[in-house]
Amino acid sequence: MLLKKFFLYLITVLALLKTATAQNCTSIGQTPSTAFPVCGTKSFIQKSVPVCETHDIPGPNCNIPGDGTHTDVNPYWYKFTCYTSGTLGFTITPNTLSDDYDWQLFDITNKTPDAVFSNKSLYVCMNWSGEGGITGASAAGTSLDVCGGPGQPLFSKMPTITKGHEYLLLISHFDGDSQSGYSLAFDGGTADITDPAVPELLSATYRCINNTIKVAISRKVACSTLAADGSDFTFVTPGGYQITGASSTQCGVGFDFDTLTLTLNSTPPPGDYIIAAQLGTDGNTLANTCGNPVSVGDTLHFRIGAPPVITVISEGVTGCAPNELKIALSSDVRCSSISPNGSDFSITGPEAISITAAYGLCDSDNLTDTVVVQLSHPIYNKGDYTVTLKSGTDGNVLVGECGQPVQQYAQAVIFHTADTVNADFSYTSEINCKINTVDFIHDGDHDVNSWQWTFGDSTTATTQEVEKVYNTYGIKTASLIVSNGVCSDTAFDSINFEQTLNADFFVDPGPYCPLDVVMPKDSSYGNIIRYFWDYGNGVTSISPSGEPQQYFPTSKEQQYLIRLIVEDELHCKDTADHYITAVTSCYIDVPTAFSPNNDGVNDYLYPLNAYKAIDLYFAVYNRIGQLVFETTDWTRRWDGNVKGEPADIGTYVWMLRYTMKDSGKKIFRKGTSTLIR
Repeated sequence: MLLKKFFLYLITVLALLKTATAQNCTSIGQTPSTAFPVCGTKSFIQKSVPVCETHDIPGPNCNIPGDGTHTDVNPYWYKFTCYTSGTLGFTITPNTLSDDYDWQLFDITNKTPDAVFSNKSLYVCMNWSGEGGITGASAAGTSLDVCGGPGQPLFSKMPTITKGHEYLLLISHFDGDSQSGYSLAFDGGTADITDPAVPELLSATYRCINNTIKVAISRKVACSTLAADGSDFTFVTPGGYQITGASSTQCGVGFDFDTLTLTLNSTPPPGDYIIAAQLGTDGNTLANTCGNPVSVGDTLHFRIGAPPVITVISEGVTGCAPNELKIALSSDVRCSSISPNGSDFSITGPEAISITAAYGLCDSDNLTDTVVVQLSHPIYNKGDYTVTLKSGTDGNVLVGECGQPVQQYAQAVIFHTADTVNADFSYTSEINCKINTVDFIHDGDHDVNSWQWTFGDSTTATTQEVEKVYNTYGIKTASLIVSNGVCSDTAFDSINFEQTLNADFFVDPGPYCPLDVVMPKDSSYGNIIRYFWDYGNGVTSISPSGEPQQYFPTSKEQQYLIRLIVEDELHCKDTADHYITAVTSCYIDVPTAFSPNNDGVNDYLYPLNAYKAIDLYFAVYNRIGQLVFETTDWTRRWDGNVKGEPADIGTYVWMLRYTMKDSGKKIFRKGTSTLIR
């Protein structure tokens, strides 16, 4: 737990003790959803405060020394509605005046109560002062937002609340070591939180399943005003019927209720009845938190009708391959009257099948209007099946809520089952060299009326037959989902279009020097019946093997396209292309002079024609032996600049070493070259 204030002593021990002993708050009143309903005309006494802790409380940011996270320590929550807009004043008086009580107010209109733990916008005002004593909201307060820590004022400014809005007030007992309580009084301010309305009886509904009357009230009344013996109500209609008990499920999770259940001593016959409010054995009628009572003599009229005749209300609906069927009834039956072995029903149809079990979709009163019968096996085929109600092996038929037997005459329901479907499909293919045409088809059996094709190239189709054209090789996939409106199925298949003809050859791309021989080597495959070579130098051939060629370019470097076309027995053709480079000279030399004036003639110094040199190194030095340029890439040239500045005119020494690619011979040369501008 983060403490909101820090003392100079005992703080660590207290923090550890409170963390170790705190438990979740589970009692009614200690959570927002079970808050005490309050009225402005009354004071509320809390004699003790159990130790517990639940959540951090969102609110304005505080930067007060000694403050920390605000937490609902040992809390109690109070709820009220504003009936007249204005300011709200209240006082919290600890039973032990030195105790530290904190509080925070929330507007939860149209929100769930637990939203106070997460929705900061519900905040209205607060006081988390670290001081002990009487606290609250009054005219003495100067701020709506009083943070924690020592020295903070105990009273906040009175907030303005709005007519029709609902509010929650949290009171947090920071001194967890003490369980001493407090009193809460709403005093001062101009707002009115006292409900002026008188609760009235709204309606009564008889339930024969447990011989009870469910009563609805116009406004919530306090659980403490309900007499458990039911004496707050009496029968006006003669007949000797008595109310023997009263309860509300809402009182188990809160302090007020607007519905309750009355228990009768015997079952009245069909007819019209009247009950009335009276003073109970607890000395009062039902009353709300503000003490406004239901008027003595306030009456409710209700009718007990004849038990309805229960029938099957519609034809049955099945899914695909059902292994159970749902039988809908016009009114509820008692779940206890359903024979678990399914013997209350029989089934007939196109194939031999039996009912092996049955159960109801039962509500909290153990009633159901739907019975599920389980079958000996799923129904895979199309057909009409009839389920008939009968007397079960438990010795009874189905029984309605009021004890009336369902089986007064033969009743049956017809279920229409659909065929299961199979999405498997077939295909035929026609190969025309690189163009492959495939016809996909589904047989449409079992009433299939929907097709959804998806192919590997992301195209789709929705027809029974689909034609696909492929112009590439490889694996092609197809999937199909079919449906007859009830059953569906999915199938998948793949087709591998292998490349049976491929033109290819290997040739070194060069560069080639004059008199070098270029020798393409065929690597094509397939049932080849014809070859055609075009060497790009004006020479063609129909030989299966490549033939030696020489190239004599007219420019310094020139590319030539070598093409091979092959043809198989189906007269399909395939083509392969490779480029080679030929040069006019492979003689390596260095110019004796160069002029870097950007005229396009001898602008650079570098080894010429070093096409077949490997491990090359070229360096240039000035007249005093300083290195001005070096490279291992013969195409990288010296432009006559040193560190971005033009070098001096004059003679420069160069050194060149390399290895001949073909012979492996190592060469070292040096010389001079003149820079001219």
